[in-house]
Amino acid sequence: MSNDNEALTYRAAGVDIDAGNAVVERIKPLVARTFRKEVMAGLGGFGGLFELGGRYRDPVLVSGTDGVGTKLKLAQILGRHDTIGIDLVGMCVNDVLVQGAEPLFFLDYFATGALDVETTVAVVGGIATGCELAGCALIGGETAEMPSMYPPGEYDLAGFCVGAVEKLALIDGTRIQAGDAIIGIASSGPHSNGYSLIRRILERAGSPYDLDLSGTRLDDALMAPTTIYVKPVLKLMQQLPVNGMAHITGGGLRENIIRVVPETLGIDIDGSAWKAPAVFDWLQREGKVAREEMLRTFNCGIGYALIVSREHAGSVLDALETLELQAWTIGEVVSATGDARVHIR
Repeated sequence: MSNDNEALTYRAAGVDIDAGNAVVERIKPLVARTFRKEVMAGLGGFGGLFELGGRYRDPVLVSGTDGVGTKLKLAQILGRHDTIGIDLVGMCVNDVLVQGAEPLFFLDYFATGALDVETTVAVVGGIATGCELAGCALIGGETAEMPSMYPPGEYDLAGFCVGAVEKLALIDGTRIQAGDAIIGIASSGPHSNGYSLIRRILERAGSPYDLDLSGTRLDDALMAPTTIYVKPVLKLMQQLPVNGMAHITGGGLRENIIRVVPETLGIDIDGSAWKAPAVFDWLQREGKVAREEMLRTFNCGIGYALIVSREHAGSVLDALETLELQAWTIGEVVSATGDARVHIR
């Protein structure tokens, strides 16, 4: 217990400014790797500067923000902090991509009760890696040390992304028609959704993290970072027309694809058209999770979906294979209204 007469400091109150400065110095080279030529200032300013210049004639800015949910708890339990930042970037940039936008820059928010330099650098390093994978610049962020706000060893994350697309190239679903093919692109696993249910299943199963699932450990399967689809999908759109896209996140296959489909149309999905990673079979079996609950909670092996004209479906699949993305035709757009708009066989 402190003496009421002694001089207090910020460090004594639980905030270590020197640790914060050490984090900034450690992450500077990581952040610098993400910079694009449009970035106008380095890390450390009050605001990040990014110049659009003359690259766009009639640009529309598309923004997104997200976190990684309770996958953070699993990362903290396992002490695996180096890829959770990739998840953070993926959840944001994939959302921005849905409307045809190229992610331009990213900002992060990292909050903890007591700053651990190594953990913080590992997390931000993952964020920088995610930005490199997405081709966007990490131009700023906030590292907040808030004593008594979080239990020891815990932290929270949020991300913010801004992208741009030519107004005439904006993908808003208005070109979608009955008969269009739905192309599903493989996920790396649960990505960053459903982890509150996953953790309950793990508790019931006794947390068998070293369990082998078709050659992959259970902990590796659950911590596999969110696939970032930005670069290959942007390349695909330069080659072939895309009528609509969906990022399969919370709400799963049942609730995400239909979000981009006009109200007079629906979707018919063939659940046997692809093979989901083994981790989903394990989760369903160990948790006794109903199929409908799986489809509303997890991506079930499809992390991103494209809606294209039927005549272009084969070419899109070939292009995705060349771009090293595994994909399948998983369904089609149909005429439907009301509760019948989503049918998953």
